[in-house]
Amino acid sequence: MTRMMESLPEPAQNQVVDQLREYVADLQDNLRWIGLIKKTQPQLAAAARRARQEIAAGLAQPMDYDRL
Repeated sequence: MTRMMESLPEPAQNQVVDQLREYVADLQDNLRWIGLIKKTQPQLAAAARRARQEIAAGLAQPMDYDRL
């Protein structure tokens, strides 16, 4: 990979480096999201269970998007 980079003109090398930095930043962001989801998974599952129970009990109301 290094040899390939070195064979490119400097502007192209800079462009590749910029794209790699953006790619790595996106990967890091995705890893943070995955970590947050894993960390809160039990709470999300509990909230989903409560919502299903409320719907089954007739306690839920359709969301009024005009009131948001």
